Amino acid sequence: MGSEAEIVRKPRFLCLHGFRTSGEILKTQVHKWPESVLQKLDLVYLDAPFPSQGKSDVEGIFDPPYYEWFQFNKEFVEYTNFDECLAYIEDFMIKNGPFDGLLGFSQGAILSAGLPGLQATGVALTKVPKIKFLIIIGGAMFKSPSVAEKAYDSPIKCTSLHFLGKTDFLKEYGMELVKKCVDPVVIHHPKGHTIPRLDEKGLETMLSFVDKIQNMLLDK
Repeated sequence: MGSEAEIVRKPRFLCLHGFRTSGEILKTQVHKWPESVLQKLDLVYLDAPFPSQGKSDVEGIFDPPYYEWFQFNKEFVEYTNFDECLAYIEDFMIKNGPFDGLLGFSQGAILSAGLPGLQATGVALTKVPKIKFLIIIGGAMFKSPSVAEKAYDSPIKCTSLHFLGKTDFLKEYGMELVKKCVDPVVIHHPKGHTIPRLDEKGLETMLSFVDKIQNMLLDK
């Protein structure tokens, strides 16, 4: 029994935080989840490459510094520093990987859900192993036409878990994203644009998702 337990490898996730927050803030938010979930995952938190270029929504709640992954125009359709952001993430994955999956919140969730498609079309993460799993919290799809065209060229085949908040301003966009995924599991929660605590049903869904991806790693 002991030797079997040692073979079980924790799924390793690179965690991408929300706009104008930080890896440390995301870690604090995720640690609202119970130990029964956290102990089964190997979570690595990364700060985005660019210092915040404006006021953060979490000012007064979480301490600075705050970072952003890339910048965008008012309509969210034109991105600045996007290629630099992709290169930065890949460089970190090369030096600190391999990673099995991505966990993202908000801007980090949009990135996480779009990266497998960008990887499949050869736009990003060409030097690292294929992303297998996604945990998407408060996510949406890229709105830049040139990026979206490549990111969603075909359905997202990763095994994915999505958190959709009842009052999240991104909820309808998160639902659109779920439809793009081949094998999505969804946890609905009553909150807004946040990383929610897990109620009994949510915990059950999360644990079964974690068991599933752990078994997938064992089967490899």
